Amino acid sequence: MIAEPDDDGRVQSVVAERGPTVLRIALGGQLRKLREGKGITREAAGDAIRGSHAKISRLELGRTGFKERDIRDLLTLYGVHDPEERETFLDLARKANEPGWWHRYSDLLPSWFGTYLGLEQAATKIRTYEAHLVPGLLQTPEYTRAVVTLGYEDANTDRRVAVRQRRQEILHRADPPIVWAVIDEAALHRPVGGAEVHRAQMAHLVELAQLPSVTIQVVPYSAGEHAAAGSSFSILRFAEAELPDIVYLEHLTSALYLDRREDLALYLSVMDRLSVQAARPERSIEIISDYAKGL
Repeated sequence: MIAEPDDDGRVQSVVAERGPTVLRIALGGQLRKLREGKGITREAAGDAIRGSHAKISRLELGRTGFKERDIRDLLTLYGVHDPEERETFLDLARKANEPGWWHRYSDLLPSWFGTYLGLEQAATKIRTYEAHLVPGLLQTPEYTRAVVTLGYEDANTDRRVAVRQRRQEILHRADPPIVWAVIDEAALHRPVGGAEVHRAQMAHLVELAQLPSVTIQVVPYSAGEHAAAGSSFSILRFAEAELPDIVYLEHLTSALYLDRREDLALYLSVMDRLSVQAARPERSIEIISDYAKGL
């Protein structure tokens, strides 16, 4: 099981810090294991809840909310009759249906980015490569403002900045994720927001690098060509066995979420090679500091 009934305080803490997305995906994974353990097809499970195999697939992938009636019917179909065990599943389903903090910004955020925020909050390790800008998790409010006004110039600028700042709270929570950012040197030389804003951003990177959970590396120009040239991406890893690593690729109007084994292997290999080609963390901070002094 995902959690025992007497773990309610721990489960609530998970929801508070890592968000409901992780519970939704983990609970879906448990339901899939129960179904497969009984040799029941998705079609048969869909019939049991007056739905389709596609609905079962969405439930098992954690891509939709849970109705208590559906959970009760599926548990009965899968042979889970113990009242205490059933109630644990139902309690987790209720918590998984709770909206994340980003729900209040849903009028600003495209659905595909809301999905990413849920995964980012749930991740225990985030590896990211950024070719053009400082990664969002490491940006100052002023740098963020300069970035978001490139694409949006409206009354919601403050709220867009607030979303990014709220995301960054994961860096300072009691059990923060490991964040390993590899930044192309080109991003250091792009004066986003002007010299003063850019100088403060460089100082902020140096400060964040002091956190035990944050590692920052710079890929210098001297590294020459590399496998990820021009292509930014992130790899998210989770503590739960039910959750595979996910590669996130963002475009102007959409995003890709890759979890196929071959895709993961490719991007992990590229990230590992980038980390080798990049300057060591200590040297990277020296590069950032020296660059900031010259601004």
